[in-house]
Amino acid sequence: MDESSAEETLSHVSVRRRGREPGGPRAHRIKVSFNDPELAIVQEAADRENQALASWVGQVSLAVATELVVPVSADAKEVLQELIQSRGQLRRIGDNLDRVAYALNPDEGEVTDTQLKAVLARVDEAVRRVDEATLQVMRERRPRA
Repeated sequence: MDESSAEETLSHVSVRRRGREPGGPRAHRIKVSFNDPELAIVQEAADRENQALASWVGQVSLAVATELVVPVSADAKEVLQELIQSRGQLRRIGDNLDRVAYALNPDEGEVTDTQLKAVLARVDEAVRRVDEATLQVMRERRPRA
């Protein structure tokens, strides 16, 4: 495929538009204003979702207004990653605690103080990390009026 036919193919790719709603036609229109840098940011987000700009703005504003999504700062991604990692760590710790409980069963053997202290130290660290991440998410949330 030569370069000109590839460009023609890409130019014919249509963007998605919002689907019709069961509540009837959307007769109300609003005007939204952006400066050049803001428009570039919003357009880039719409392009990532392969949506028309107005469609993307409408969909996102409804999602925020109905609290399907909660706006947070850009570093929320890092905070959420920390929470996800902490959840995994807590799951592994839970598995270890199950093994300890099984081992404490009189028929299964003994657990040393070192083993117990190591498991409890991991529990304390995981809880601390989840607490810090949770507090960060709470700080990032803006109070609703």
